[in-house]
Amino acid sequence: MTQQGYHVAIVGATGAVGEQLIDTLDRLDFPVASLLPLSSKRSAGKKIMFKGEEITVQEATAESFEGIQLALFSAGGSISQALAPEAVKRGAIVVDNTSAFRMDEDVPLVVPEVNEEDLKNHSGIIANPNCSTIQMVAALEPIKKAKGLKKIIVSTYQAVSGAGVKAIDEMYEQSQQIVEGKEINPQVLPVSGDKNHYQIAFNAIPQIDVFQENGYTFEELKMMNETKKIMHDNSLKVAATCVRLPVETGHSESVYIEVEQDGLDVPGIRQLLSEAPGITLQDDPSNQVYPLASAAKGKDDVFVGRIRRDLDEEKGFHLWIVADNLLKGAALNSVQIGFSLIKLGLLK
Repeated sequence: MTQQGYHVAIVGATGAVGEQLIDTLDRLDFPVASLLPLSSKRSAGKKIMFKGEEITVQEATAESFEGIQLALFSAGGSISQALAPEAVKRGAIVVDNTSAFRMDEDVPLVVPEVNEEDLKNHSGIIANPNCSTIQMVAALEPIKKAKGLKKIIVSTYQAVSGAGVKAIDEMYEQSQQIVEGKEINPQVLPVSGDKNHYQIAFNAIPQIDVFQENGYTFEELKMMNETKKIMHDNSLKVAATCVRLPVETGHSESVYIEVEQDGLDVPGIRQLLSEAPGITLQDDPSNQVYPLASAAKGKDDVFVGRIRRDLDEEKGFHLWIVADNLLKGAALNSVQIGFSLIKLGLLK
């Protein structure tokens, strides 16, 4: 490992997103002088590989962050709430991948292609948005810049990897049991801590996270509130329905938008998206070209297709947006925030 660069810690290094964070730092050649993988006491002692070097995972404590300049957190909200302020006290900038700080007024919620300048207002902690929010705002920002946005209605089709490794295992186990005619016993989805659990294999579950008093799930409210915060527009009308599908990796979204200004058509949207950073346009319906979760897996970009004007609303359009939820939806966006901090001269 080179000695030029930054001292970086990964909290939750042995989890699905933690592993992607480590891989993404390596793949994108982020300037790392030293990497400190951190985890719970249970996972401490495991080995990870980084730039051809074997590194032992250590237990995350407040003292772990001495000398750390950038700390990437992905170990659950309670861990972030306990340890992120401790990391900041010791001089680190924290990029947090949980929902713990996203709606705090003093914490920037950042997708670099959309609101990179918000990083200048950080007080030590920067929040990484929800995976389904990230891909949507990345795709819609070029349209918003050109013609304004007044309404978004989104239905998501989310992969089980968003619920963790246990959910992935349960999906495969149930699929095998159903094929073999065996009885299944759901334990994880839709929410491991909720009252009831339902089969995910060969099914669609219209619940991600727990229900709130207004009938929306926490996941849906996250999408709605985070979108307004990232786009700096509390007057924007946003509604979400979030659904879990038996797909391992890759979130898909059906998005309806209404723009504010006249003069936009489908070719115009295609042009805007084809020039946008981090977006790949896949929109040729005559040849059945459109984004697929299976094709997006392992890719950095957000893929957009099925672009069409609403048949009843002149300023209404429909889009299909797909991305790897563990990459752009989590690890990649966090690392991109790190690069943005360097670019803006904020990471000393």
